[in-house]
Amino acid sequence: MSGDHDGLRLRRTQSVTRAEEIQAEELKVRRSQPDKPCHKPRDSLFSWTSGFDNFTGFINWAFLLLFMGGVRLLLENFIKYGIRVDPIQWVYVLTGQDESGAEHPSLILLIYSLVPVVLCLLTEKGLSVDIIPNGPGMLAHVVNLLVLVMIPIVAIHLKDGFSLIGASVVSCLYCVLFLKLWSYIQVNMWCRMQQKHAKANNSFRRQSLSYSNLPMSESRNSLNEDDHEPHLVQYPDNLNLKDLFYFMLAPTLCYELNFPKTSRIRKRFLIKRIIEVVIGIQLIMAVIQQYMVPSIKNSLLPFSNMDITKASERLLKLAIPNHLAWLCFFYITFHSFMNLMGELLHFADRNFYCDWWNANNIDTFWRTWNMPVHRWAVRHIYLPVVGMGYGRLTASVFVFFISAFFHEYMVSVPLKTFKIWAFMGMMGQIPLSLISRYMEKNFGPKMGNVVVWASIIMGQPLCIMMYYHDYVITHYGQALLEDYSHV
Repeated sequence: MSGDHDGLRLRRTQSVTRAEEIQAEELKVRRSQPDKPCHKPRDSLFSWTSGFDNFTGFINWAFLLLFMGGVRLLLENFIKYGIRVDPIQWVYVLTGQDESGAEHPSLILLIYSLVPVVLCLLTEKGLSVDIIPNGPGMLAHVVNLLVLVMIPIVAIHLKDGFSLIGASVVSCLYCVLFLKLWSYIQVNMWCRMQQKHAKANNSFRRQSLSYSNLPMSESRNSLNEDDHEPHLVQYPDNLNLKDLFYFMLAPTLCYELNFPKTSRIRKRFLIKRIIEVVIGIQLIMAVIQQYMVPSIKNSLLPFSNMDITKASERLLKLAIPNHLAWLCFFYITFHSFMNLMGELLHFADRNFYCDWWNANNIDTFWRTWNMPVHRWAVRHIYLPVVGMGYGRLTASVFVFFISAFFHEYMVSVPLKTFKIWAFMGMMGQIPLSLISRYMEKNFGPKMGNVVVWASIIMGQPLCIMMYYHDYVITHYGQALLEDYSHV
């Protein structure tokens, strides 16, 4: 059978070779004709079988059109609204200070955030030396975290001096503190449980005796080899203000007793990050003042009247500056600022984001665009829920639920408008994930990536328009809408 198969393959090879020879002879004869032929069998350039893949000129053309369109929008905005950028107002916006300079409510809350941090440390110290029993200690932690979440809600709702961005900064900071303290409490609980388990098995005593029973000279000789190795902090030696405040400032949400450290601070790298943060913040504020605020205000009436055509036009007009501000915010936060803090603190883990822009489905996007939050969610929510016997889908839904709560918290609290649009938007990522996976599976990875980008570009301005409408109705009533209708 193998001989027949080899013979068949040989005959096919010979037939193909013969066909190529015939074509070559025909081509030679054709070229020798007196009509000087110039045609040969060829596919159109845009055909899939042509093998052509160099579209550099089209890419340059697209970027040129985008640039020209951006310049036109820039000129149109300046002609219509003038120069709206006012750096003086940025101070009032960020601090919550009124023009008389009498109060700084945002700064007061930022300073007060030290109180729950210190209370958490004191509780952990009490738990480590058994002054506080485990049950009451964990209850104290829960109460402390709940009060931490409630403080911005009560203060911003009752106090009138907060600016929108100042209140947003406070809300974001308190959310970060909540996640950090959650991690700090849980990691120390793991260490405490392991220590108690070791004591119960008498292993802790045997390890301590292994060095104390050696002669002094022997113990010194055995330790000489480790003199140059880094000293690892053990529980409960980590329970001090220096360690806790290092974690509070470190660009991570997951606590460890021994973080990886760099050996030096790169001054040139640090200066670049500082310049990026300073210039980037100015750019974001300028885009918000010059482009986003007018577009948001102009979207109020069409959105209230449910004029689909005009509302869609306003949505598309708002989408471009909002997306630009979001991209700048991402770069400034996850690259510039976090690298700046990491460099100052010698923090070696700089994996703050992955290539989320290449994500082919929503799941991949959420796993790659914000690595500190993703790492915290997997470590402190997903794996513990799976460890309790629940399925992976249940754990994923629980993670999205926690994320949806904090997204709603960071929007509703500063606006003093308690709606559920951000919450529903985050929970809506679950069915959107199924859609993106369907598009990726049936139409290719590129279409899945298009769904991801479309959700980012269009979802955020739609959410902004909805919250602005509800904010105006809640705080100013229908009268403002009637005033807008006469403009």
